[in-house]
Amino acid sequence: MDEKYNWKLTDIFKNDEEFNNSKNIIEDKLNKIEEYKGKLCDSAENLYNCYKLYEEILMIFEKVYSYGMFKYHLNMADQEGIKKFKEVESLAADLDVKTSFIVPEITYSDENKVEEFFKEKEELSKYKRSIYEILEKKEHILSKEEENLLANYSEVFSGPENIFDIMTNAEFKFGKLIDENGKEIELTETNYTKYVKSQNRNVRKQAFNLLYKKYSEYINTITEIYLTNVKCSSVTAKLRKYKSSLEEAVLNDDASIKVYEALMESINKNLSSNHEFIKLKKELLKEKDYHMYDLYVNPFENNEDNITFEEAKKEVLNALSVLGEKYTSKLQEAFDNNWIDVYEKPNKRGGAYSSGVYDVHPFVLMSFTNTKRDVSTIAHELGHSMHSYFAEKNQNILDSNYTIMIAEVASTVNEILLSEYQIVNEKDNRKKAEIIYELLEMIRATFFRQSMFAEFEKIIHEKIENGEALSSEDLNDIYYNLNQKYFGNNIIVDKEIQFEWARIPHFYSDFYVYKYATGISAAIYIANKILKHENGYLEKYIQMLSQGKAKKSIDLLKMVDVDLENVEVYDEVIKYFNEKMDILKKSYN
Repeated sequence: MDEKYNWKLTDIFKNDEEFNNSKNIIEDKLNKIEEYKGKLCDSAENLYNCYKLYEEILMIFEKVYSYGMFKYHLNMADQEGIKKFKEVESLAADLDVKTSFIVPEITYSDENKVEEFFKEKEELSKYKRSIYEILEKKEHILSKEEENLLANYSEVFSGPENIFDIMTNAEFKFGKLIDENGKEIELTETNYTKYVKSQNRNVRKQAFNLLYKKYSEYINTITEIYLTNVKCSSVTAKLRKYKSSLEEAVLNDDASIKVYEALMESINKNLSSNHEFIKLKKELLKEKDYHMYDLYVNPFENNEDNITFEEAKKEVLNALSVLGEKYTSKLQEAFDNNWIDVYEKPNKRGGAYSSGVYDVHPFVLMSFTNTKRDVSTIAHELGHSMHSYFAEKNQNILDSNYTIMIAEVASTVNEILLSEYQIVNEKDNRKKAEIIYELLEMIRATFFRQSMFAEFEKIIHEKIENGEALSSEDLNDIYYNLNQKYFGNNIIVDKEIQFEWARIPHFYSDFYVYKYATGISAAIYIANKILKHENGYLEKYIQMLSQGKAKKSIDLLKMVDVDLENVEVYDEVIKYFNEKMDILKKSYN
């Protein structure tokens, strides 16, 4: 494989020796930071010096952790990679333990005294947002001893997610299917997306049945793994005096229960739009019976995609040129300098992500399979990357790591801009209809489907918090019923779909999924403003990306006129969705 398609991890460390030396430096600095334990808020000097040292540790740690994680994700069956990842996880736990005194000592300090510190030492203002963030959550902070105890358990709490990842990425073998050309193909989580979109109904049915057969075989084990994760969250939320794990999650995202409730209010009053799209899908496919395995096929596709990565790069750059030279010059740098690990490899982690490495650059992992969806994935993940880049260039490491609440906005803005570019520039009516259909499907999958995931998650967490005992059958039934509610009567909700919840990795990051729906809501609003070339709006958008988490997430979005606590934001998504659906109906009629 050409090296230009692989990560260049030497951008982080030249070799393993440099990696090991950096680990040693962190350990030394962690011993030094403990010297401030018990006297952190004795003086402005102590508070400043401790935070300065903490910042130095984080800057090195982010490189160390990323290097270990990336090595592991490139080959999750490689024992050396596994060992490295375990080492950095252990270091992460050590960092948590040895810095766990910071939050409780600030929490239980005299707030007036801390305010005086800011006046006394001007340099301390660099860490003001982080310190205020602690004081705002005062009622949820435990004693120093209790915080230390929880910190010691942090590595244990990550156990369910790690077990799930290894089990489903490195150990699951789904079997083989016969593709459109009669060729025997090994099904993987990565290529499942390709085959479930096949124009050949038998191929997508094979993929669907093979995938869920494997999950059904291990459903009791996965249930236990997932419920353990939920219990960890619920117990922690209770210990920290939150009303629920949902409340803890939204407040940690700088969001609010109002954001979640406004989203679900809009979703539940507008499910008819999703039902209408399912009905349209069925009509377009011209099948007497319409199944869950028919859901992802685009009826306007004539041929299998065969888009090269070079073609995809060009299209993404052209589509995002509306964001200006400052933005697109960094995109070009990402393509030219190995920011992306492009292709599937044996035992490489499935899915796609972007991970910023402070003082280096962001890294994107994906498995490019020459499809249109992969082009969208590139635009999406580079949206994350550019967000990380602008934030890291303008904020210290403590303020650069924006919350998940804001994270999906920049990525989805890029997807919307890409789709709008493709629609405008496509001359062939059938191809144009294909692109509009893909845009509608992306909104369905991101807005409606992720909201269904969020509703499932809320139900499970509430039942656990109420002391209910749940079996795999309970989880399967809850998930199956939600599918019936969200999809309506124009599709056969196959029994196999009851196992789908068991393959969703984001369920191990509590209440992550609803933020995809809030993210696309904000993104549609922002993208429309950018495309209208509203005076000064692009500058406001780049400025918002550059803030990291220097402001609360809700306040950051208000910089670009988006209020996520207002149901009207989500209703705008429905309006946009319905408009595109009307255009599609006219184009195929």
